[in-house]
This record gives sequence, C-alpha cells and structure tokens, in this order.
Amino acid sequence: MTDSRPLVAHLLNRFDTGGLENGVVNLINHLPQFRHAVIAVTEVTAFKDRVKAPGTQFIALHKPPGQGIWLYPRVYRLLRELRPAIVHTRNLGAMEFQWPAWAARVPLRIHGEHGWDVGDLGGENVRNQRLRRVYGVGVHRFVALSRAIETYLTGPVGVAPARVQRICNGVDTQRFAPATGVPAAWPYRRGEHLVIGAVGRMQAVKDPLNLIDAFLRLRELCPADWPRLRLAMLGGGALLDAARERLAQAGAADRAWLPGDRSDVAELLPQFDLFALPSQAEGISNTLLEAMASGCAPVATRVGGNPELVEQDLSGLLVPAQDGAALADALARLVRDPALRQRLAAAARARVCEQFSLDAMVAAYGRLYAAALPQSGG
Repeated sequence: MTDSRPLVAHLLNRFDTGGLENGVVNLINHLPQFRHAVIAVTEVTAFKDRVKAPGTQFIALHKPPGQGIWLYPRVYRLLRELRPAIVHTRNLGAMEFQWPAWAARVPLRIHGEHGWDVGDLGGENVRNQRLRRVYGVGVHRFVALSRAIETYLTGPVGVAPARVQRICNGVDTQRFAPATGVPAAWPYRRGEHLVIGAVGRMQAVKDPLNLIDAFLRLRELCPADWPRLRLAMLGGGALLDAARERLAQAGAADRAWLPGDRSDVAELLPQFDLFALPSQAEGISNTLLEAMASGCAPVATRVGGNPELVEQDLSGLLVPAQDGAALADALARLVRDPALRQRLAAAARARVCEQFSLDAMVAAYGRLYAAALPQSGG
C-alpha cells in the first residue's frame, strides 16, 4: 500500500549526538502524520537508532570539507526521486542545499537556525551573514530557536520578519522528571554526595575545562562541603582526555565521573543536585531544558537562548561565559544554600512544564508544516 503521508526531508550537516539532532529525533518520533527522511551532508551515525518512527529513511552524502556545490546535482536528483513535500535544512552547514531544493521545486522549503557557528559565536562574521542571505533566497520560512537568533536573522542577515518564526525546543517532561530510583550505573550516593553535573560534547564551544576549573575552586570556596562534592560530566569529544588529565593533575580524579557518551542520560540527569552549562554559545539548549525538567537547579552562562530558559534567581543562576570565577561563585552559592537549591530546582521544573513542553514544540512544527503546504509556490 502506498503511504500517502507527505514526506519531510530533514537535511543537516551530520546526524550524530547533539542537541540539534536530538530535536530532530523528537520531532520525527512525535509527528506520525508525516513521513520522514534524514539526509546528512556528511555522515549518519548510530545516533539514528533513537528514531523510532517506522519507515524513516537515512541517507549520508559523505561530503568532504569545503563548499558542496559539486553535490548539488546529486541532491537535486535525490530530491526529485524522493519528492518530499518539505525540505527542512538546519544551520549554515546544510543551508546551501536550499538551492537544489529550489531547483527540484520542493513545495515548502524551511531553514532552521539552532545556534551560533563554532567560529562565529556572536554572529558577527559578515561572510556568514551574506551566505545566509544568498542561500536563503528561495526559503519560504525561517525558524529561529531563540530570540537572539531571531534578532540575528531579521537584523544583520536581513530576513523579513514575516518570514521568521520562533519555535523553541521542547522537552518530554514525563521522560525527563525527578528521580524515582537510582540506576545501577550511577557511582554516587544521594544524601552522602552532592553532585554537580553537566551533559554535552567535550569541545571548545561547550567550555568543559572551564567547568572543571570552577569545580576545583570549590575546594577553597566551600572547604566544609568539599569532601562530599562530586562532578559528573556526560559526553565524549576531543577534550575528554584533557578534562580527565586536568582533574588528575589537581588530585581530584577520584571526585569526578567522566564516562564519555551515554545512552541513559534521562536516567542519570535526575541524580544531579546541580546542573552546570558553561557553554560559550547556545541556541536553545536541549540539555539545559532536560536538566530543568529533571529537577536540577541550573547554573548556565548568559549566552544565546539561556536567559530565555533560566530566569535569574527565580529558576536558576546565570553567569558570564568564560568566567571561571563567576561560575565557581554561583556553584558555591547553591552548594552552601540547600533551601535555595531546592527552590530553584522546583521552579525550573515548573517553568519547563508550563512553557517548554515537547507537545508545544511538536504542535508548532506540525502547524508550520501543514498550514504552509497549500500556500507554497515552486
């Protein structure tokens, strides 16, 4: 039997562990009224196993570094073969393939911006602004995941405000919820240890070494609490070995757990007492939302969409990026004040449930996809 549901082609740079990719997984798994195909400009990894929607296609183009113009004919032929109703590119690494989507006359062409480019954390690179302007000529609708990105698109990039819609990430507040038990993999004991946790790729933009330095400062800032303090950092990447080495050199390796990538984050997050997000740049952070939903008191850098999620002193604490002293001071404040820690954790959970639910995000994309289809030209 022919499946008559419209096809959405999600086109992104690489389908691997990450917040952007996790958002795509959530969307695919919760939008059964559409068929889905994931087209990765470079590679599709085992991360695809998180997609549960039957019949989802995965296609890797294996593009080497540099401009992808030589891939345009292949993408054009692929889109003509798949005949998607919608092409949804994400971030600059995939945006140039809006051109072959236009040539293939895909009815609805959407581009989403999830956060800043690694080499352009403030969005000030004029070349990147121009590339977005040029690649975006045939885009029907832009999606900004934060107010900061929306301002960037309508400001320096020059996209008409009517073409931009802000849809924040959403989190499954049933899957990510306060702990009801302790998983076997968890190395610490609730009540005996106080755990500062983080989840994210071990790469420079996430600034994991800054968090390690802040944690080590707690030895002087909170001497009475230091014996029970522990650090858990979930995620792999280029800086994982450096992070472990820095802890070892400080004589604190036995106070930290850095296991690399994990598939059980939803079970481990509720074991954190504090959640730290030291990133130099963010869009709308999935891991921050998940930690807040899990009942962790958050400390995050004041970048990107983080201030849209965390209200200072109401649902968490915000600190300047790349400021290890400020990060350490904020963590110390919550270590010393359990009542404040509990109040912020409860408020963070309530804020996510009220304003950043997965259902709200899926519904917004569903309306965008469905409502725009009949109105789109070629």
